[in-house]
Amino acid sequence: MNLPNLLTMVRLALIPVYLVVFFSDQPMRMYWALGIILLAGLTDVVDGYLARRNQQITQLGIMLDPLADKLMMIAVFLSLLISGKISFWAAVAIFFRDMTMILCSVIFHFRGKKTVPANMLGKLTTVLFYIALLLLMISSPGDSMWEIAQVFLWSVIALSYLTSIVYMFQLKMVNERFM
Repeated sequence: MNLPNLLTMVRLALIPVYLVVFFSDQPMRMYWALGIILLAGLTDVVDGYLARRNQQITQLGIMLDPLADKLMMIAVFLSLLISGKISFWAAVAIFFRDMTMILCSVIFHFRGKKTVPANMLGKLTTVLFYIALLLLMISSPGDSMWEIAQVFLWSVIALSYLTSIVYMFQLKMVNERFM
């Protein structure tokens, strides 16, 4: 296992750590939880950089990297739903999109189809989701920052669906070439 894939595995291991911290009674738990999210984001950036720089891009990494991102986002948005920081419909929109992307990737992988690495639009969407998370975690329902965070979140959700459509077209194109 190469270092980029190991960092992806660390990111997967951070998911239960985040959930334990978020739902704990610890003072400043939101800041600690946010720190875990940012650490996960940093490992995402570093593993991608190392994989490209050291030419260690693998099919396993291409599949696990976005899976780790999506599972972390699902865990975070589930915690925000349970705590009342996002609406049921925002959570449904996020979960539906991410679960669809995960299932499609798994199906493509196990059918021996090629997968494609995240594109710039996907990376931008991930960064914007992290910004939305920051805004949601530091605000409370009813204050003006929370309203801004909600509008920003829905904008990012819309962008994520556009990103998914682009990704599906890329998958279709790369697999038509190899038929």
